[in-house]
Amino acid sequence: LAGTRIICDRKFLLECKNSPAARTPPCCLPQTPAVTSLAQSSLVKLEELKERNESQEAMPGEQPGAQGQI
Repeated sequence: LAGTRIICDRKFLLECKNSPAARTPPCCLPQTPAVTSLAQSSLVKLEELKERNESQEAMPGEQPGAQGQI
């Protein structure tokens, strides 16, 4: 098989990570739940975790992990 070998250095690849093109999916990519997009149940869990983290950050002085202990 003949082909072209593309060689990239580490610095270039790390810079590409922050590119806007790397953060957006291709326009023609099909939407498959839990593969190319988060499943609806995952979105609900993600929102719950975000709310829980925000409420813990809003209450300084409590020990982390102390919730639910008797």
